[in-house]
Amino acid sequence: MPADLAVIGLGHLGLPLAQAAVAAGIPTLGYKTGPEGGSLTPAELRRMLSGGFRPTTNPAELGRVRTAVICAPTPPVPDGTPDLGQVASAARTLAERLRPHTTVILESPVHPGTTEDFLRPLLEEGSGLRAGRDFHLAYSPSRVDPGNRDFTPANTPKVIGGLTPACTESAAAFYGRLTDKVVRARGPREAETVQLLENNYRHVNIALVNEMAVLCHDLGVDVWDVIRCAETKPFGFQAFRPGPGVGGHGIAQDLAGHSGRTLRMVELAQQVNSHMPRYVIQRAATLLNEHGKSARAARVLLLGVTYKPDLADQQGTPAHEIALRLMELGATVSYHDPHIPAWNVLGRPVPRADSLYEAAADADLTILLQQHRTYDLQGLSVKAQLLLDTRGATPTGAAHRL
Repeated sequence: MPADLAVIGLGHLGLPLAQAAVAAGIPTLGYKTGPEGGSLTPAELRRMLSGGFRPTTNPAELGRVRTAVICAPTPPVPDGTPDLGQVASAARTLAERLRPHTTVILESPVHPGTTEDFLRPLLEEGSGLRAGRDFHLAYSPSRVDPGNRDFTPANTPKVIGGLTPACTESAAAFYGRLTDKVVRARGPREAETVQLLENNYRHVNIALVNEMAVLCHDLGVDVWDVIRCAETKPFGFQAFRPGPGVGGHGIAQDLAGHSGRTLRMVELAQQVNSHMPRYVIQRAATLLNEHGKSARAARVLLLGVTYKPDLADQQGTPAHEIALRLMELGATVSYHDPHIPAWNVLGRPVPRADSLYEAAADADLTILLQQHRTYDLQGLSVKAQLLLDTRGATPTGAAHRL
């Protein structure tokens, strides 16, 4: 069966889109752009294959689809800007096979202007076709929330910004087959800036509540109780919760290296959030000292090393920096995570605890970094010599909370 859709990039963005397309009855090709982080269980893969999904490594097949969505990863480079290498590779591969009347959509997180100023020239030069005349070109923010069972592609509105009104309508017609609501932006730059605003909104609000956590600890105030009470306000407030850092794929962008204009609030948020792993180390060292122990040679157990509960995704997890800083202090670090069978920090394997309760009882300090559903926190608080809870998940008084 010929495919209607090609999803180019099968990582954390592309796989959910491909799954949604197959569920909507759209014959779908999946084309990998590189070593991407997405994964399917055998059962999920069987369902997709039986529903019309076909993974391929043959780029010629990209020229036989009506719609191609580029979901290549754009990891941050050292200056914080997105690396467009895999987007460029995907664009060149697609351009060589691009046919007239195809709809091309970019979903990768990028700076405003990337679709028009970066992607469009690659597609036009490689194909000899003109965007907006010979083929449709648009941008749509991905809006993927891994592990969220309440909001799926089917009930999450999709924002579309096309190069021309016809481009917008063509992309909207495609996404209308996947979701209940399509929102039309004025153009691709507006749609790209939606992604920027949504990512920065998350980072700024997490930074605010992280600063509140540090302040509340200094004041002897329970920040978790403050948040519990504040979120009862039915207007003007959305609850965010502190933690040991900010992980995930939606990176904060302040545009400093792109437009010459800095988003000062985002810059400050990045500074606050990047400091949280060090704050966790500070709290850990203080706890050990208060109980007559030193971080040097202390046995420290880290619980949950993924960036999100109940997922195996480690993108941007603060656990790496926390483990590294503990090692630099001379601590002996081990970990437990039901989703991560082996873990390395800067190429050094970290011992995995097989028996959770025995490891917690043996460790001088246990630090809860991620609240996986399988953890019996009440039992752990009894077994652990010292327990530092960075997620506010333990009952009041059962552990030292961030």
